[in-house]
Amino acid sequence: MQQSKNELRAAAFARRDSLAAEERAAAREALARHATQFEIGPGCIVAGFSAIRTEIDPSALMKALRARGAGLALPVAIGRGEPLIFRAWTVDTVLVRGLYGILEPSSDAEEVEPDIVLVPLAAFDRRGHRLGYGGGYYDRTLQGLRRSKRITAAGLAYSVQQMDQIPDDTHDEPLDLVLTERDVIDFRE
Repeated sequence: MQQSKNELRAAAFARRDSLAAEERAAAREALARHATQFEIGPGCIVAGFSAIRTEIDPSALMKALRARGAGLALPVAIGRGEPLIFRAWTVDTVLVRGLYGILEPSSDAEEVEPDIVLVPLAAFDRRGHRLGYGGGYYDRTLQGLRRSKRITAAGLAYSVQQMDQIPDDTHDEPLDLVLTERDVIDFRE
């Protein structure tokens, strides 16, 4: 199964990498129109992510969610094999390079527990399964959050990252939604 996942991951990265910069920029802006897919109540915290390489950029969606009243956060990797934590984020928050060189809030930022988690991914299918980067960080994190409260996990991807079927293990945490520049795929019903 691991070989299959690695092959799917490589194919998904190739699809994502083949998109022109203009297509990626348009997709970033298109995600913002999906902000209405989320219930934003008082005190709602949305955890986004800092896009790396050719990942879809969640910044326009995060800005739209902030305009609807959500507080924002970014993930922080605290150690290999550990779940992520989340720290509050605003445009004024100082960002530092974390464990994997990804921009994240410094330890000065308040640790928060999100209600909505925007999840990066390599590939997804229409059953709610995602293929991550192989470290299991989001699976561990979503599992821990779901033990303490009801959250919404929304995978963000380009439509070209859709695969027919992602192999899933018992430790893989399903998504509630997948948002692409074209679609909203809702698994909550």
